[in-house]
Amino acid sequence: MASLIEIAKDPEKRRAIVEDAAKLLDAEVGDKRGFSGKAVKLAFRAVKGVSPGMIPMSIDALLDDFCAQIQPFWEGAQAAGQGARPYFQSHSDAVAQALLQITDARAQRSSQRVLKSAYSKLRNQAVKHITESMPRLADLVERHAS
Repeated sequence: MASLIEIAKDPEKRRAIVEDAAKLLDAEVGDKRGFSGKAVKLAFRAVKGVSPGMIPMSIDALLDDFCAQIQPFWEGAQAAGQGARPYFQSHSDAVAQALLQITDARAQRSSQRVLKSAYSKLRNQAVKHITESMPRLADLVERHAS
């Protein structure tokens, strides 16, 4: 079976992954409630306002790194004979930390003040938000990797 990185190198599959990941992100943001949910929605709106297509462009730019970080969890699910959803959920903190290594480094290097500001305001809640998205993330991985 091909690795997630190899799958993401196929232009047609990559477009589909990016599109599905953007939909996942929209759904997760849309589901947020309360004070922290409003903060997420405001930051998301600010990021989208930087440039049309900013979200898909950002996902595409991060996809190879995300695939590299998620690959060990995908392999772990397969080795354990589990679906991605239960495995990822049982390892959600580790998955979140792996993905945040990428976004932390990118945010630090960014020259976009709006993006850096939005990221820094939400960073302390990032693990919580990523772990909440684990069922959808696992489904996305399973759908495109199978």
